[in-house]
Amino acid sequence: MKRELIEPEGTVSIRRQCELLGVNRSSLYYKPVLQPDEELRLMRRIDEMHLKWPFFGSRRITAILRTEGLEINRKRVIRLMRLMGIEGLAPRPKTSQPAPEHTVYPYLLRNRTIERPNEVWALDITYVPMAHGFAYLVAVLDWHTRRVLAWRLSNTMEARFCCEAIQEALERFPRPEIVNTDQGAQFTAAEFTAPLKALGIAISMDGRGRWIDNVFIERLWRSVKYEEIYLHAYDDLAEARQGLGAYFEFYNHKRPHQALGDQPPARFYELTLRPPPESTANPQGIHSSSTSYQSPPLTIPPPGGGADDLGSANTGG
Repeated sequence: MKRELIEPEGTVSIRRQCELLGVNRSSLYYKPVLQPDEELRLMRRIDEMHLKWPFFGSRRITAILRTEGLEINRKRVIRLMRLMGIEGLAPRPKTSQPAPEHTVYPYLLRNRTIERPNEVWALDITYVPMAHGFAYLVAVLDWHTRRVLAWRLSNTMEARFCCEAIQEALERFPRPEIVNTDQGAQFTAAEFTAPLKALGIAISMDGRGRWIDNVFIERLWRSVKYEEIYLHAYDDLAEARQGLGAYFEFYNHKRPHQALGDQPPARFYELTLRPPPESTANPQGIHSSSTSYQSPPLTIPPPGGGADDLGSANTGG
């Protein structure tokens, strides 16, 4: 972590050290606030409901919590959902806006057929419960192959950890044509968008209330939480990083996906990134079963679709 390189007693001022390292000075003094156990259990339950019913807003979540015997008002649920960085995906008033000075980019994927690796990358942030607090996780996902290209964990919602994740992905993999995100302030910030624009990468942002717009990364969060996060009560960020690192290694290299011909994402990425060798083609041009598996192209449905759109987008995994 860059913050660990800051030397408070060094000859260079803290302000200058932060400028040189690209660290927000206010984050240097941030101390995580331990949440009461009751609050953490409630946030965990809200997170579970949000995964299962992402179209539920604070009103319906409050109603369900009351049926489960909790005496809770909607104002408290709204506060916790904002703290967790989640909201219902149904059309709603504009209660969450990017920073006024930030540019919001149009959604570029509607009706687009996505046929190859590095055509579209998607980023999103999700809430990670821990034994004595919580954190935020961002991931960079290759849309076509479902491969997690990079990820970062943070105890704040600053743009910096999102910038670090996309920078790592750009350093390790061929640059994408499009990067798709939501309209959150982390992704509309100039420090996130400027490097993409400088590289000629198009920026796409989800339409408000369109749950289908980033459907593949939503499926990733469901897998991560039910297969890893909910099975462990991480004591701290270090333990969470270790657990998530092991899970993403498994997810990319071992976990089969039905939509990818039962290949794990990293294997499918490599198979579809390179054309089949000439030696595997017969005179009729028909390739043997050892060559690349070709999945159906992924087409994003137009507005107004219902639950059936999810199946037509080929989301098995």
